[in-house]
Amino acid sequence: MAVQKLYAGVKLRELRGRLGLTQKSFAEKLNVSLPYLNQMENNNRPVSTAVVLSLAQEFGFDVTELQSGDEARLISDMREALADPVFTGPGVSLADLRLVASNAPTMARALLDLHAAYRQTHERLASLDEALGREDARLQPSPWEEVRDFFHYCDNYIDAVDRAAEHFATQAGDSPIRDAAIRALEARQITVIFADTDLIRSYDTATKRLILSRRATESTQNFQLLLQVALLTRDQLLEATLDLGRFQSPEARAIAKLGLANYFAGAALMPYVRFLGAAQETRHDLERLADRFGASLEQVAHRLSTLQRPGAKGIPFFFVRVDPAGTITKRHSATTLQFARYGGACPLWNVHRAFESPSRWLRQLAETPDGVRYFCLARDVTKSGGSFHAPTRRFAIGLGCEVKHARALVYADHMDIDTAAAFEPIGISCRICERRDCHQRSVPPLERRLTVDPNQRAVLPYRVE
Repeated sequence: MAVQKLYAGVKLRELRGRLGLTQKSFAEKLNVSLPYLNQMENNNRPVSTAVVLSLAQEFGFDVTELQSGDEARLISDMREALADPVFTGPGVSLADLRLVASNAPTMARALLDLHAAYRQTHERLASLDEALGREDARLQPSPWEEVRDFFHYCDNYIDAVDRAAEHFATQAGDSPIRDAAIRALEARQITVIFADTDLIRSYDTATKRLILSRRATESTQNFQLLLQVALLTRDQLLEATLDLGRFQSPEARAIAKLGLANYFAGAALMPYVRFLGAAQETRHDLERLADRFGASLEQVAHRLSTLQRPGAKGIPFFFVRVDPAGTITKRHSATTLQFARYGGACPLWNVHRAFESPSRWLRQLAETPDGVRYFCLARDVTKSGGSFHAPTRRFAIGLGCEVKHARALVYADHMDIDTAAAFEPIGISCRICERRDCHQRSVPPLERRLTVDPNQRAVLPYRVE
């Protein structure tokens, strides 16, 4: 298995800046030479084990912060963007991408924004969208994509909102969180009504009546109650957090606010410290956690992927939700595994097989082209509309972590995680996947040359060079 070196120049410079130290003083405290520190800060050399230990002992620094997910995300996103045919000429090496992501993250994001604007323009032209002919047309990412990237680069952990939700749950004491939410709303003269309605949640600002669907599951009702609590009692916190996002449109800000309210609801339903302890105690048994916290399996899986509080981190999980067409509708990764920004996920991943085995947990040992191995868990989730004529929504959720954490999961019991042959090869997306012999490839890789021989036909009608 490939050993990944730790390049954390930006983090070292940020820490030194917070401490107000010169390079010389910082190097002395870390017991390294000044040139060595300079090379580490500029990502010309990886951070050594001795330096990591010195950071923890000398400054009490949480060394897990050195492995920021931003660099891996930026590298993955840039690789996908630069694989677009619009970029001609020789490909950009992984070393160069790592250098840009580490030393010039702002430039990397600017490139991604530019590529996203190009894609949007290209798609509008292809569909003869009249918006390009209007005087008020602007090149900007769609609000949904902008919000998705906001949470993506926040590592899906919003500290202030998470702690506020935990404080709300703590104040509830031993009473059910549902009752605490209703009391918080009633304290603002809001009437909570459960009715037979098609809308899951409806709040009338004039009459101050909150109507929740009686058809919804109890976990959904609890979640929607807490979401409304966030919108009505934590508005200043949500708005202050939104200001940091610098969204480009009112629509994006509105979507993000709802996303933050959803975050508050999940964090209040499953408060950080208590939920982290329960996850470790049950060995991350999602069904037991769902029962203990009155949550759905999807809510529990999503919450597990947000346990990235500095100084008290849980296992770094990736979480994804996929619809029957293979489209990713939710994605987040606190691991080195990153999902494609556009299109679907690798068809060899077990999340796509979850629809074939309803109500069953599917387990998979997988290895990505970079040599990193993962333990993957997948299951279908069905969301009933609550009546015969109401549509039923079907999704599959995927949850996973690097295999080095697998023994902390009950689902990995009796799996041969030490045998290389047990791991299935998967990728990120066919268009940027480097595997040459994949039998399930849907499109050729954009970074490779193809050879077509009319006299031979294998699984694919071409050979990847």
